[in-house]
Amino acid sequence: MIYTSYYDSPLGRILLSANEKGLTGLWFCGQKYFAAGLEDERCEKKNGAIADAEHWLDIYFSSSAPDFTPPLDPSGTDFQKSVWKMLLDIPYGQTTTYGELAKRLAEKMGRRTLSAQAVGGAVGHNKISIIIPCHRVIGANGSLTGYAGGIDRKIKLLELEK
Repeated sequence: MIYTSYYDSPLGRILLSANEKGLTGLWFCGQKYFAAGLEDERCEKKNGAIADAEHWLDIYFSSSAPDFTPPLDPSGTDFQKSVWKMLLDIPYGQTTTYGELAKRLAEKMGRRTLSAQAVGGAVGHNKISIIIPCHRVIGANGSLTGYAGGIDRKIKLLELEK
């Protein structure tokens, strides 16, 4: 069963989705790839994972670093999941580049190189934004490239984290 609920954030309304294992989606309403992969058959009701995510968001939007991660169960390819797992390692208030992520993932995979564009594609299709912090990934020259929720929101999220 998929459960959904809406959360009103300072940056706009957010749709949360979860199954029995954990959070499966967190999208700003109207963003690129909104509700991608969300099943039509779902129940508008909070479960434990959604309640945990809302608590996490309350802490986050009060300009504090949450000291826990709600249970997560994102669907995607093995490559996407590897990239998303690396995103969880980017500390609150810090950023990294697509190229640095590609370099680190290549090392983990025992490869010499890996395309920063491929990593960027996986980052861009992150279904659990904010909690899996894709907004902390920037271009090699420090530019704030790409964010499915919109560049304005990316800037505000980074400013919130100082």
